[in-house]
Amino acid sequence: MSFNNTGNILLCYPLHPDSCPRTHRLTVVKVAMYAFISLMILMTVFGNLLIIISISHFKQLQSPTHLLVQSLAVCDCLLGSLVMPYSMMRSVEGCWFLGDVVCKVHSSLDMTFCFSSLIHLSLISIDRYWAICDPLKYKMRITNKTVTVFITFTWIFSFVYSFSVVFSGVYAVGLEAYTLQVSCFGGCAVFFNKEWGLISIILLFIIPGTIMSSLYIIIFNVVKKHAKVLSEKVSVTTTGVNSQSSAHRERKAAKTLALVMGVFFLCWLPYFIATAVDPFINFMTPPAVYEALFWFAYFNSACNPLIYGFFYPRFQKAFKTLIFTYICGFTYSHTLTFE
Repeated sequence: MSFNNTGNILLCYPLHPDSCPRTHRLTVVKVAMYAFISLMILMTVFGNLLIIISISHFKQLQSPTHLLVQSLAVCDCLLGSLVMPYSMMRSVEGCWFLGDVVCKVHSSLDMTFCFSSLIHLSLISIDRYWAICDPLKYKMRITNKTVTVFITFTWIFSFVYSFSVVFSGVYAVGLEAYTLQVSCFGGCAVFFNKEWGLISIILLFIIPGTIMSSLYIIIFNVVKKHAKVLSEKVSVTTTGVNSQSSAHRERKAAKTLALVMGVFFLCWLPYFIATAVDPFINFMTPPAVYEALFWFAYFNSACNPLIYGFFYPRFQKAFKTLIFTYICGFTYSHTLTFE
C-alpha cells in the first residue's frame, strides 16, 4: 500500500499530486462486495440473455410486444456488461483508473440505457393499451416492422441525447467552482446542477410515469369490464372458453408488464430524487448513500428476467426448453403452447 505524506491516507495514484483518496476497506469487505456485485452482474447479463435468446429462438414469442420486451432486455444486458463492471470497480476501490474520456463514455452509456429503458416501458404500455382497448385497429396498425422502427428511433435518440448531454457538460453549467474544488485525479463523478437535476426527473420519470400509470389504470378497468361481460353473457362453449382464455392471457400479460414497470420505478426513483435534490442541499448526500442508491437502481436490470420467469408462463416454458436442451443436454419440447 502507498500512502501520502501524512502517512494515513491511501491514494488512487500515489505519485500524482492531485490524486483522489482511495476508499480504505478491509480485505474481507472488498472480497464480499466484489462477490455480491459480480453475482448481480452475472444475473443481469445471463438472465436478460435468456429473454433475448428465447424471443429470437421461438417464433411464437416474436410478437410486437415481445420485440419491445426483447429490446428492453438488450438494454439491461448491455448495462450489465458495459456499465456495471466498471461501476463495481469504482464503488469498491473508490477510484477510477480508466481516464476522463472513458469516464464520460461510461456515464453516457449509463444514461443511454436508463433513458432507453424508460422509453421502452412507455412503448410497452402504449402497445398494451392499443392491444386491449382497441384490438381490431391494433392488429392492422401494430406490426413487427412498425415496432422495429420505433425501437430503432428509441435507441438512436437515447444515444444522441445522453452523449450530447454528458460530453457537452451542459448538466454542470454553473458548478465550475464546486467541480474544481472537489475534482481530483482518479475520480469519475457526475454532478447535476439544479436545472438539469429537475429536468432529469421530469423527463425521465414524471412524464413517462404519468403516461404509463394512466394507461395501465385504463387497461385494468377495461380488462375488468371485459371479464365481467364474459362471465355474465358468455355460455360455456368452445368459443366462450377461447374468449375467456384470451381475456385471461391479456389480463395476465398486462399485470406482468405493469409489475415490470412498478419494479423499475421502485428501483430508480430514489436515485433520481437524490439527483434532483442534491444540488439544492449543496451536494450534502454522503457518497456511500449515493453509491447504494445507484446500485439499487442497477438491481432493476436483474429483476426483469426473474419477473418474466416467475409470472409469465410463456417465458417459463421457453426458459425450460433452452436450459434443458442446450445446457443440460436433455431433449425437451420445442413446441410452446400458450393456453
